[in-house]
Amino acid sequence: MECRFRFFAELNDHLAPEERYKTFTKRFLTPSTVKDAIESFGVPHTEVDLITARQESVDFSYVIQNGDLICVYPVFESLDISPEMRVRPKPLRDLRFVLDVHLGRLASFLRMLGFDTRYQSCFTDSELVRISADERRILLTRDRGLLKHRAVTHGYWLRETDSRKQAAEVVRRFDLAGSIAPFTRCMACNTVLVDAAKETVLNRIPPRTAEMYSDFRECPDCGRVYWKGSHFVRMQHWIEELTIRHDSSS
Repeated sequence: MECRFRFFAELNDHLAPEERYKTFTKRFLTPSTVKDAIESFGVPHTEVDLITARQESVDFSYVIQNGDLICVYPVFESLDISPEMRVRPKPLRDLRFVLDVHLGRLASFLRMLGFDTRYQSCFTDSELVRISADERRILLTRDRGLLKHRAVTHGYWLRETDSRKQAAEVVRRFDLAGSIAPFTRCMACNTVLVDAAKETVLNRIPPRTAEMYSDFRECPDCGRVYWKGSHFVRMQHWIEELTIRHDSSS
């Protein structure tokens, strides 16, 4: 049995070089669902939003037929294609994330940008899958295999390896520039910060800091204290550059 495949846009990142950005033919010895076929090429189902066979929209359970032309399109988080059949639940408009154990620095950056981000260095793969499904969080990972779990409906394979570039990639991929709320979450534990009077945090900050600054925020869970020091200024510049780059690429 033979059928042709064509993958569009960033889905080609997962394919072998000789299969990218073109229609190619594959042979199958036994009938296969379109989900199994797509993932056999290395493409996680979480990054697929629309599949057509013979120019008709199909879902993941569709069994490939001899002579089919299978077109596979990426997730449209910022584009409504509801008139067509989706192969996964509708996009999450209240975006929250859960990150695998190798993305600790990215977790800190996303929290600094104000995004609800669950991360622990001890999460197992099964815990990540459960959290993503139960809490409707987008699973971010560099592990394609993790995104192939059937229970994961929203996930994304990060192309970048540098944590700052990964943060920019997430902002761009999910159209988040307008939702950035910097310095509103604890970078250590993800809790929303609250304003704190200086006298209540004096025993948790250096004496020099108490002399130089008057505005403080604290985490009501872990007690970490934040102020607008030199690190704040550097990160603010980075955030401004991030949003400018996003606007210029739109």
